[in-house]
Amino acid sequence: MGVIQFQNVTLDFPVKGGAPTYLKEQVTGRFRKEGRKRRFRALDAVNLDVERGEILGIVGPNGAGKSTILRLIAGIYRPNEGIIRTSGRCVLLAGIGTGFQGHLSGRENIKLNGSILGLTDREVTERMEGIIAFSELGEHIDQPIRTYSMGMKARLGFAVAAHLEPEVLLIDEVMAVGDAAFRRKCQARIREMVSGDTTVVIVSHNMNTVASFCDRALCIHHGKVVSGPGPVKHAIGMYETILAEEE
Repeated sequence: MGVIQFQNVTLDFPVKGGAPTYLKEQVTGRFRKEGRKRRFRALDAVNLDVERGEILGIVGPNGAGKSTILRLIAGIYRPNEGIIRTSGRCVLLAGIGTGFQGHLSGRENIKLNGSILGLTDREVTERMEGIIAFSELGEHIDQPIRTYSMGMKARLGFAVAAHLEPEVLLIDEVMAVGDAAFRRKCQARIREMVSGDTTVVIVSHNMNTVASFCDRALCIHHGKVVSGPGPVKHAIGMYETILAEEE
């Protein structure tokens, strides 16, 4: 059995109405009578099986459903239909600075993120210097996050995720930020984590990254898997075909 499993997973989003309505419907399981007409199908009967220690790439056009898959794995969304199974602690890196508190320092945010993920103060303290060293932020680590550039936030976000030892690491385009040297450093760290049985799922528009880095890949379009999970070159080929057809 894989670390991540999707069985006919379907997710609808409301076309009209705000988040409170959607959350209420998700919790109660009740939908308005006209709900089917008012909802957008973000994912349609997706099946997925990701093995332990695997690096899976997800490619597809904007709005295809790539980030939605990551949020379902992380438990942020709940499917309308189908079954999702995950094993172990998931860490989601999505967006620059997501989850950071701007008024807190980098060091304080490391402690906060560690506690949210269930680590003890001692466990966070043991990892602190390694996180700071990896981020290369130096004295800026004690400055408020709001003073950080996008690149600095990305460095800290990845450093925290990579040192909290998650069983599943989910990355949404974050590795596209920063200089080439730091991206190589991130990739080396991910390979080290995978050798220790961490499972990684990456969403990326950079086909070079996917081709050189991932063990398998899938291509998604309009909420449906159109290729994979399987050979990376097949998923990339399908993605390039879709882009060509939409030009």
